[in-house]
Amino acid sequence: MKPFDVYPINPINIVKGNMSLVYDDKGQEYLDLYGGHAVISIGHTHPHYVKRIEDQLHKLGFYSNSIEIPIQKELAEKLGHVSGKEDYQLFLINSGAEADENALKLASFYNGKKKVVAFKGAFHGRTSLAVAVTDNPKIVAPVNDTDNVIRLPWADEAALEQAFADHDDISSVIIEGIQGVGGIQVAPESFLQKIRSLCDKHNAVYIADAVQCGYGRTGKFYSHDFAGVDADIYTMAKGMGNGFPIGAISISPKMQPSYGMLGTTFGGNHLACAAALAVLEIMEQENLMQNAAEIGGYLIDELKKFKQITEVRGRGLMIGIDLPAEFGNAKKDLLFKHHIFTGEAKPNVIRLLPALNLTKAHADRFLEALTGVLK
Repeated sequence: MKPFDVYPINPINIVKGNMSLVYDDKGQEYLDLYGGHAVISIGHTHPHYVKRIEDQLHKLGFYSNSIEIPIQKELAEKLGHVSGKEDYQLFLINSGAEADENALKLASFYNGKKKVVAFKGAFHGRTSLAVAVTDNPKIVAPVNDTDNVIRLPWADEAALEQAFADHDDISSVIIEGIQGVGGIQVAPESFLQKIRSLCDKHNAVYIADAVQCGYGRTGKFYSHDFAGVDADIYTMAKGMGNGFPIGAISISPKMQPSYGMLGTTFGGNHLACAAALAVLEIMEQENLMQNAAEIGGYLIDELKKFKQITEVRGRGLMIGIDLPAEFGNAKKDLLFKHHIFTGEAKPNVIRLLPALNLTKAHADRFLEALTGVLK
């Protein structure tokens, strides 16, 4: 038996990391501007993060949710404080797909409705409901195909209003504040405000998918915060644990899940909570949301000066770079010639999702390398 390859494999064996740098088994250093799909939020092997997990492991690694787990309460209080959603409830799970799955089910339980509004270019995960609202027919198996999804054009207010006019059983609207896989498409603030207004009017649930665009990546805790609206449910994962598997939904006080409605075996285990607490503590201590806004703003401003770049999109350290077709090998050139990890989304879009403590020196290293690639 051998592992199943879920992505095209680059012939590189990364064996250690240090903040925004990683090293292969031959000792070659790489600048990590992708963080394994936006997962590495506070850097590789941050000392406080390592100590937090190590200390917890020496005490207790796991026990089920059938007992009191005080570290869950500690995490909920810290997350409420940092996110500004102190009156919300927290349900802990293991991944972003699980978060979106549970959010969609909880919305349907709440209002008894069954249709979901989703958008072109969306990616919400690979579990049953999450993949159904994802805009990629290649990963929707026949068993996941459902008529309950209303898929609308991105950021089209008229289409959204018409959907509510045509359907009286819309349970929820799920949207990424910034689409990641969809190519770093930033939702207009007015569009998010329109979703909030229509959900209020029609007793539908506003689900903010913050799995990739949340947790301080954009310079605010949730990218939806730029619109000045509160979602009914926020979903999160990725940067939440800095590599340790953890996900969550943050639930508005207007929604009160009943006992037994939600459940999980591994969600909220002691080690996962320790990892998530370390991330929040580091974010606070090192002002990482401010750093993401400043370094991200610097990168975006500098990238806009490149005449070869078609468009630069994003906020903070969630950046998409549109390149003409002739630069189709840019990502590979950055990796194999300049030893810089980046991501991609759609053809010819380079995606930057580095740790939130990225330094200006590392940003300049990337800009210099990109200059060479685009020549």
